[in-house]
Amino acid sequence: MSSIKTHVKKGDQVEIIAGNHKGKQGTVLSVNAAKGQVIVEGGRTVQKAVRRSEADPDGGIKTVDAPVHISNVKKLG
Repeated sequence: MSSIKTHVKKGDQVEIIAGNHKGKQGTVLSVNAAKGQVIVEGGRTVQKAVRRSEADPDGGIKTVDAPVHISNVKKLG
């Protein structure tokens, strides 16, 4: 399996340049090059319903970072 080259990597500072979250800045938490997605800390947050489990006994609605398409982020510095 060959790796796909991307312009950002985990730990980079980026700015979202398109979409509803345009202008937000943050650190890249993960990169999924095969799907062309990155997760930016505080960039695109969504609310997700979480079922009760041993790891999360309370369950409920949690705020999590959602992926952004890699073409919609610009590397800073």
